[in-house]
Amino acid sequence: MTASTARVVLVDDHAMFRSGVRTELGRRVDVVGEAGSVAEAIAVIDRERPEVVLLDVHMPDGGGLAVIEGANSADTRFLALSVSDAAEDVIALIRAGARGYVTKTISADELADAITRVAGGDAVFSPRLAGFVLDAFRDAPSVPSVDPEIDLLTPREREVLRLLARGYAYKEIASELFISIKTVETHASNVLRKLQLSNRHQLTRWAADRRML
Repeated sequence: MTASTARVVLVDDHAMFRSGVRTELGRRVDVVGEAGSVAEAIAVIDRERPEVVLLDVHMPDGGGLAVIEGANSADTRFLALSVSDAAEDVIALIRAGARGYVTKTISADELADAITRVAGGDAVFSPRLAGFVLDAFRDAPSVPSVDPEIDLLTPREREVLRLLARGYAYKEIASELFISIKTVETHASNVLRKLQLSNRHQLTRWAADRRML
């Protein structure tokens, strides 16, 4: 994945800011859609299936959390771009399933690099924000060694669950486990059904709460 091939949707309630980001990024990414509200964002994400959504944290109608929880594109990764560097905002977005969090002071080159890395499966944070995330997961309460929900899953389903929660695409999971994409899709569907979850982002939060990432 390179910056020039990453398909991106911009989500921010300020049209001028979206225009500025699009201009600054130039041809380094392929901006396939924009949205200024939660409903618009969910619609364009479901339609375009981008690799990365560049997501504002605070919007009048719900913000980044509502977008992550409402989108149904399993292989889309979310990168928060916000004026806020508050620990509670960072942790909330990561627990919801975002793969990174950067502030709006970031340069165009750094943002393009962050998009590329997130599209490739990496998690991206500034050093200060990464510290928030590490502290939050370090201080999270330990889960019981026996979890009745985990016991519902077969060993293979647990492997697929971990890779899904880490942001792997179906094709990448198939390659990693030496199985077909269709088999991955079947396992993923079984995992969501057994755990009574609706999408990958809920799954990531479920796995993070159990320190399975």
